Amino acid sequence: MTTTAVETAAAVVGFDRVTRTYGDVRAVDGLTLALHPGETVALLGPNGAGKSTTLDLLLGLKRPDSGTVSVLGTAPREAIVAGRVGAMLQSGGLMEGVTVAELVRLACSLHPRPYLVSDVLARAGVTQIADRKVDKLSGGQAQRVRFALATAGDSDLIVLDEPTTGMDVTARQAFWATMREQADRGRTVLFATHYLEEADAIADRVLVLHRGRLLADGTAAEIKAKAGARRISFDLDGPLDTDALRALPSLTRCDVSGQTVRMQSADADATVHALYGLGLYPRNLEVAGLGLEQAFVAITAAEEARPS
Repeated sequence: MTTTAVETAAAVVGFDRVTRTYGDVRAVDGLTLALHPGETVALLGPNGAGKSTTLDLLLGLKRPDSGTVSVLGTAPREAIVAGRVGAMLQSGGLMEGVTVAELVRLACSLHPRPYLVSDVLARAGVTQIADRKVDKLSGGQAQRVRFALATAGDSDLIVLDEPTTGMDVTARQAFWATMREQADRGRTVLFATHYLEEADAIADRVLVLHRGRLLADGTAAEIKAKAGARRISFDLDGPLDTDALRALPSLTRCDVSGQTVRMQSADADATVHALYGLGLYPRNLEVAGLGLEQAFVAITAAEEARPS
């Protein structure tokens, strides 16, 4: 997907050839992208890919060395002051010595378009702990309070950095159900996560960053297809000739555990044909596309192998 300058200008979020460096390190390298109303977008990348810097630029916490960043047609800080952006970041602590309700009430009072405090508490699932001191919360409870602060008012864009870290399964499911409701109302949701199963299940668009560059941009299905490999798994009886298995054509990976063999192949048809050519008769043979996590690993590994 190619993003033009015109698309960037009209988007909820627009990055136009944005670069940000730290000494000799290019954390963001000529990044161009656009996000649109109602999209739920996952931002993926290995450690050091530039995700945090990208979010900092989007929120006006840092300025680009070159290029432009726009949010809802204005500079990032203008959009934030106008209450059009809600953010939930990993960095920064919560105010101590106050209750959850007091902190949420403060956030609502500062927002230009606030929601009712009771609604914010309920939406974030923290009504039951509203009277608890913030510094007495568990990690998952603190995350839900951060979410409450990010959604204290009617914002057009919600930015989430590792939002479900520390939450249990039930809390995570409730959190994402709320986020789907936000997107259904036309809000744009951008979240960075290491839980790739969340990106696969929740996002209708996935961005993969690597070395500060946009490596892939599309639906989860398109990202999986981009990896160009398929999974093959089967069981074999008797002793296994692992050297012969690993010599099969088109393999990019081969793991043997007991009598079970798991492979990745760039041409599954050729691999399976050659497998039978060895005189082997695999049981429980399965051929499937890569999951998002496996595709992510394959794509970033291929890029990592390229010269800098």
